[in-house]
Amino acid sequence: MLRAPLTHRSVEVFSAVMHFGSVTRAAQNLGSSQPTVSRELSQLERKLSLQLFERRQGRLFPTAEAMLLFEEVKRSYVGLERIAAAADALREKAGGLLSVACLPTFAETLLPRALEKLRARHPTASVSITALESPFLESWLTEQRVDLGIVERSKAPPATELIPLLTADEVCVLPAGHPLLKRRSLRLRDFAGQPFVSFAPDDPYRTVIDQLFAAHGIERTLPVDTTSAASACALVERGLGLSLVNPLTALQRAGDKLHVRPVTFSVPFHVSLIRTPHRVRHPLEVALVEALQAGVSSLQRELRAITKR
Repeated sequence: MLRAPLTHRSVEVFSAVMHFGSVTRAAQNLGSSQPTVSRELSQLERKLSLQLFERRQGRLFPTAEAMLLFEEVKRSYVGLERIAAAADALREKAGGLLSVACLPTFAETLLPRALEKLRARHPTASVSITALESPFLESWLTEQRVDLGIVERSKAPPATELIPLLTADEVCVLPAGHPLLKRRSLRLRDFAGQPFVSFAPDDPYRTVIDQLFAAHGIERTLPVDTTSAASACALVERGLGLSLVNPLTALQRAGDKLHVRPVTFSVPFHVSLIRTPHRVRHPLEVALVEALQAGVSSLQRELRAITKR
């Protein structure tokens, strides 16, 4: 029967002596002294009423009881390591999946880059992405149905908080071989008479772009309209006209068949991160925000490089 309760320190000293094979090395590892470790070992033997070491010619030799006890200690340490690993996993996944709602274009451009960075730092992180069009996206955010949102606007939906992520201008996409590729940037008058792939009539960008050209008396031909920037780029690749699209999609689709040029006029493009403050804050929320900000910075560098070609 124990004369006094065991302490974590006693077990730590015993484990160190068994692991290093000498009191001197154990003391060095523990940041202690040889006499102190020897005294703590003697106290442990008295508490256990067991002889753990034989002392011969100034050296310690573990007894059979010490070897058996050390196996139990090692199993206990493995258990502690498993508990620590489980705690790490809980920190990573507390609250379940980190849920994000966004426009489809951001699910294809911003989020893959950000999640690559996030997973590099948090390998067990799990994220759920829901791609929604407006106004369903704003409705989900107002209803606090997800942890974070990414929207194409500069004002927060009701009951949410907005963090600006990117402010830029729309860019022009052109098919390979187009004569206007000789220009480093395009002016409004360069679009005169050009076939133009437009957005749908009820799209807010369509309204802004049409008003801009109308105000300057510039007429284009409008052979086709579409509801998405990705579709507009695909149509431009096929030579159906020029278009003005957001820089993220333009960069994503740029290649041998599709080229990007900046314009000298402004069609503003805003990307914002939306927080839903009435939900319990997910432990990985800050990490994802940082990854998104880093992703935006890298996209901006790539865009500057590609528009200078």
